[in-house]
Amino acid sequence: MGGFFGAVSSTDCVNDIFFGTDYHSHLGNMRGGIMTFGAYGMRRFIHDITNTPFRAKFEGDLQALRGATSGIGCISDTGDQPVMVRSHLGTFGAVMVGAINNLDALVDDACTKQNAHFSELGNEGVNPNEVAATIVATGSNIEEGIRTLHESVDGSCSMLMLSGKGIYAIRDAMGRTPVFVGCKSGARAVSMEPCAMLNLGYNVEYELGPGEAVLVTVEGIIKILPPREQMQICSFFWVYFGFPAATYEGQNVECVRYRCGNTMAAAERQETGLPLDADAVVGIPDSGVAHALGYAEESQIPYKRAFIKYTPTWARSFIPSDQLKRAHVATMKLLPVKELIDGKKLVFCEDSIVRGTQLGNTFQRLAKLGAAEVNVRSACPPILFNCRYLNFSKSNGLKGLAGVRAIAKVEGYVLTGDDEKDKAWFATVDIKPYLDTKSKKYARMVETIREELGFTTLRYQGLEDLIKAIGLPREKLCTYCWDGHDCTACKHCK
Repeated sequence: MGGFFGAVSSTDCVNDIFFGTDYHSHLGNMRGGIMTFGAYGMRRFIHDITNTPFRAKFEGDLQALRGATSGIGCISDTGDQPVMVRSHLGTFGAVMVGAINNLDALVDDACTKQNAHFSELGNEGVNPNEVAATIVATGSNIEEGIRTLHESVDGSCSMLMLSGKGIYAIRDAMGRTPVFVGCKSGARAVSMEPCAMLNLGYNVEYELGPGEAVLVTVEGIIKILPPREQMQICSFFWVYFGFPAATYEGQNVECVRYRCGNTMAAAERQETGLPLDADAVVGIPDSGVAHALGYAEESQIPYKRAFIKYTPTWARSFIPSDQLKRAHVATMKLLPVKELIDGKKLVFCEDSIVRGTQLGNTFQRLAKLGAAEVNVRSACPPILFNCRYLNFSKSNGLKGLAGVRAIAKVEGYVLTGDDEKDKAWFATVDIKPYLDTKSKKYARMVETIREELGFTTLRYQGLEDLIKAIGLPREKLCTYCWDGHDCTACKHCK
C-alpha cells in the first residue's frame, strides 16, 4: 500500500517532512521519496528501501534539502514517487496512495485523445502516480482536474500535490484512505496517519471527508472541493494497517482491536457455554497484540508474550508478493519464548489470515517447541476476495487466499493457478453460505483451513461483530475483501 506526509512552514521544515514520512513506514517497504520546495526551486530524492529502513536511506539527503519551506514525502509499493509535472497549471510534485484498476485504459485514452506521454515507466508499466497527476493537469484549473480524477479512477486515489502555493491534499472519492491536516505555530502538516504529527508538535486540525480537496498553506486551509456524502473507508485500517495510536473517523485503532478481542471471547463463551480451557492468550506481533489483550481481558485467561517480534529490521510479512520471501520474513521476525510454550494450551489472536503464511509457519515451530494446543482466533472473517482498492494483498491470484483454497476443496474444484480460469470458476460459486457463520458450508470452510494450517481449533470473528467493534455504520465501511460487495457498483451508492 503506502502512506504520505507533507508540511508547509514559515521556516525550514525538512526535519518534519523526513520524520513525518518515516512514521508511515509500517504501510510499505519498497520505495521512499521526498520532494521539497524552497528558494532553490524543487528538489527530489527517491530510494529503494526494500532492505534498508527509510531513515537510513534518506538521512544523507537532508543537507541538500535544507532551506525548504514546504515538501512532501511518501512510502510506496507502487513505483517511484514523488513525480514532478510541468503543465499549464504550473509545476508541481505529486504522491498518491491507492490502486487504479483501469490504469491501461486511462493511459490509452490520454495518449490517443490528448497526445499525452508518460515517462515514469517501471517493471509494472506506467507509474500510477504520474497518470493521476497528468489527469489533474488536464483540467482547466485544479478544481476541474481533481473532479476529473475522481470521476475517472476505478479503484481509489488519495494524493498530495506540492506547488509554490502550498500543498493540495486530495482524499479518495470514496474516502477509502484517510487524510488529516495538523497545525502548530508557523506551520501546517498533511498526513495519512494522524499520529505521525504528534511527536512533531502538530495538533490534528482537520480530517478531510470523502472526495474532499483542500489547499494547505501556513496561513490556513482553503477548500477546493467539498466532501461527498458517501464513504467507504477501508475496514483493514482498524484490523491491521493502522498504527495503534491512530484515530480515524473518531475511532481509535487500539481501542477497536481491544473490542474485537472482547467480542471474540464473549461470542465463543456464549456459543459453547464454557470458557476456553487454555493456559495463556498470545498475540501475534504487532497488530495481533491488542486483539489478544482484549480476548484475555474478557476470557480471564492470562496474557503471555510467548512470541516477541524483532522490530528493528523486519517488515510485515504480507507485503512481499513472493511466497518464499513471505515465509522467510514470517520466520525470521518472530522469536519464541520456549518457557511460555512448552506443554501449554495456547490461544493465539491474529488480526487476519490472508494466505496463512505466517500462522502455518508459526504452528510448525510451536509443535517443535512442545505446545500442547494451538487455538487460533482471527479478528476478521475469512478473506475471500483480493483487495481491488488498496492492493494490500498482492497474492498469487485466488490460489493465494487460504479462504478460497478451502472453498475450492469443499466444492471439489482444483485451483489451477491460472487466475482467469480460477476467477471464472469462483464466479459460479454461491458465496452466500460461506458468509453465513451458522451454515454448514461456512463450518466446513473453517475446518478445511484449520486442517491445512494444522491448528487445534480455529475461529473467526463474524463480520457483523467486526463492524460493531469498529463503531461506524456498515454503509461507511469497505468490506469487499470479506463479502465481495463493491459499493461503487450498487444502486444505493450511486
